[in-house]
Amino acid sequence: MTTETSLSLSVEGMSCASCVGRVERTLTAIPGVSDVSVNLAGESAQMRLTEPSQAKSVAAALTAAGYPARTGTVTLGVSSMSCASCVGRVDRALAAVPGVLDVNVNLAAETATVTYLDGAVAVADLLSAAREAGYPATTLDASGHVDRGERKMAEARIYARRTAMAAALALPVFLLEMGGHLVPGFHELIGQTIGHQSSWKIQFLLTTIVLFGPGFAFYAKGIPALLRGAPDMNSLVALGTGAAYAHSVIATLAPALLPTSVRAVYFEAAAVIVVLILLGRYLEARAKGRTGAAIQKLLGLQVRTARVIRGGEAVEVAIDDVAVGDVLIVRPGERIAVDGEVTEGKGHVDESMITGEPLPVLKSPGDDVTGGTVNGASGFRFRATRVGAATTLAQIIRMVEEAQGARLPIQSLVDRITLWFVPAVLAAASATVVAWLVFGPDPALTFALVAGVSVLIIACPCAMGLATPTSIMVGTGRAAELGVLFRKGDALQALSSVDVVAFDKTGTLTLGRPELTDLVPAAGFSRADILPLIAAVEQASEHPVGTAIVEAAQADGTPLPQVTDFGTVTGYGVRGTVAGKSVTIGADRLMERDGIDIASMAAAEADLARQGKTALFAAVDGRIAAVIAVSDPLKPTTKAVIDALHAQGLKVAMITGDKRSTAEAIGRAIGIDHIVAGVLPEGKVTALTELRGTGGKLAFVGDGINDAPALAHADVGIAIGTGTDIAIEAADVVLMSGDLGGVVIAFEVSRRTMRNIRENLFWAFGYNTALIPVAAGILYPAFGLLLSPILAAGAMALSSVFVLTNALRLRRIEPSMPEARNAAVDTPLLVPAAAE
Repeated sequence: MTTETSLSLSVEGMSCASCVGRVERTLTAIPGVSDVSVNLAGESAQMRLTEPSQAKSVAAALTAAGYPARTGTVTLGVSSMSCASCVGRVDRALAAVPGVLDVNVNLAAETATVTYLDGAVAVADLLSAAREAGYPATTLDASGHVDRGERKMAEARIYARRTAMAAALALPVFLLEMGGHLVPGFHELIGQTIGHQSSWKIQFLLTTIVLFGPGFAFYAKGIPALLRGAPDMNSLVALGTGAAYAHSVIATLAPALLPTSVRAVYFEAAAVIVVLILLGRYLEARAKGRTGAAIQKLLGLQVRTARVIRGGEAVEVAIDDVAVGDVLIVRPGERIAVDGEVTEGKGHVDESMITGEPLPVLKSPGDDVTGGTVNGASGFRFRATRVGAATTLAQIIRMVEEAQGARLPIQSLVDRITLWFVPAVLAAASATVVAWLVFGPDPALTFALVAGVSVLIIACPCAMGLATPTSIMVGTGRAAELGVLFRKGDALQALSSVDVVAFDKTGTLTLGRPELTDLVPAAGFSRADILPLIAAVEQASEHPVGTAIVEAAQADGTPLPQVTDFGTVTGYGVRGTVAGKSVTIGADRLMERDGIDIASMAAAEADLARQGKTALFAAVDGRIAAVIAVSDPLKPTTKAVIDALHAQGLKVAMITGDKRSTAEAIGRAIGIDHIVAGVLPEGKVTALTELRGTGGKLAFVGDGINDAPALAHADVGIAIGTGTDIAIEAADVVLMSGDLGGVVIAFEVSRRTMRNIRENLFWAFGYNTALIPVAAGILYPAFGLLLSPILAAGAMALSSVFVLTNALRLRRIEPSMPEARNAAVDTPLLVPAAAE
């Protein structure tokens, strides 16, 4: 039986959207590989494998296609090896990690050198595999995550040097050939001094150095791709500059081969095109480095070392050496290393970088702490509960990386077009050349060459490929900084088309901490009689309503007797035997089911419901004994969030187990559009189906624990996390704190990111659609205008820079929300806690 594994890796050589299509087709063609998603902006690919060993096939296929996967190498120090069989076990354990390509274990040196796919393997995964095999390991010279931002900045520095060198060489070429257009008499001066033929030879020498020096990468990558029948952007640049260069070389060194009318050189075009495209690559690399800023900030929260109690003493160890169960010391002002539970001391911890909550949280023995958060002014000790890839921070990083590498449905349109775009450009350039040769005026060959080169250069589809993934990377990254995690990338697009937002009430719109507000005894009973009985039964219940009743009894100082025969009737209530009396507590539907007459207390129950409270009945020995009312405080931001959603044109629904009269009272107070009341826990999916019948797409907001089926059933499931409870598999979006403001942020990020993507696509497609005909010479018959290849290169480079710069605007997202109006809301602060 095989178990599918996910694989994420970095891919080299992708320069345009057509490259993305070829990489996808290459990966999809490998048996056992599915769910392929390629990201040009992130230079990455994600997929699922039926076997971890298929990573080698993936790497080999990418190399054969001309887009090799980036690899990394790490050396581990491995202990406990004593013989060759140990070597074999370590080898197999490490080789089984998805993404590992090669393992070399050295018994004498007690090391293991592992070659792996960059982006697919974290060093922590290798350490864990070795440790589980019985051979603890430590890193000697590698880090877990790749600093993509630093890598792109290093790449930008390389392009900066190449651009500077190419520009220094191309400037004399440009001046020698085009100086006459800038300075009157310059052309005649060249002829009278060094001579035009010598000028051409100087241009030939300098341009050759430019093309086969700084610009050689275009030929080294583009020509082989063209020969494989898979042309890319580099191929277009190589063909365009190569054609101009070749014509110019013939005109300079073998002019007899060309008619006198077309003996012209275009060295300046070839050289300046290379300079402009290198400049564009430099600007792209800088911008791409900034698109991953959110990931780099998250990676910056990880600590390198930790102080661990070993042998009764505090020693500083590498973070990879911290194991579950270790006791760690946190000093004032230090960043917490891993997830754990406080064992000794107290401290206020700043969790804003994880949850978005601005105020430090007091941590005492028994409380959980999260790796990456910052301790305040006092120190404490804690026991590690999750380390390595299992920590909250590691999960967040993984979620953000996966979301940033996701493929949105809108990308399918881009893919369908770019699959044929580069071949179509080659065909258009060929048709342009033929048309000028057949119908163009003299010198037709010159016009054909200029127009053909311009078409090849201006049509490079870089901007198309960058349009969607750069916006996704920046948008999801900014959302993560604001405490909102898009677990599934397609939720980013789905959320923008949602029409109705449905909220679970208890724990979502409310704090989830009910309080007993009323106890109305029936004739023959008193509060002193009833409260101990119902509190004794509720003490055995785990429901928040039961907790509220028990806390009220304890506040009265009432001793609670023992309960026997306790039972829960899900969605209805609870029952048990106390001091020989049968006690039943629940909604009116439970009383009716048990045949208990509630007529004498119906008016009291209705009055409490009209006040927006959850009213429950209590019966003793089959006789109605009291009506009790429980309310749950609204979250401070609930009303403001609903107002903000309304301002975005969304409808808001509430799903609750309350009676309709109670639910309507709450709904009127906070502005709910649709109310679905009296819903049992298992009925939330049905309730969502009914809401969906009103038309449009639906998002459901729940606490991510008992709402998993509803979260999965909605078009978009939004789970409210608690800072550590983030691994909610059913949700599409996770809010790191309990603040409902995250819902508004999620919609704001989705709406603005999709708008940004549409802007990028409009520019990219519009640019190519409009300028290819111009480059081909459509304006020449009417206006005598023919686009210069140099201007074509500049426009092409700027198109990609425009798309990247436009995407980076998403980093400034600051969602606005109406001020909370607690005092102005005509509603009690407490609202009912349904028996959900």
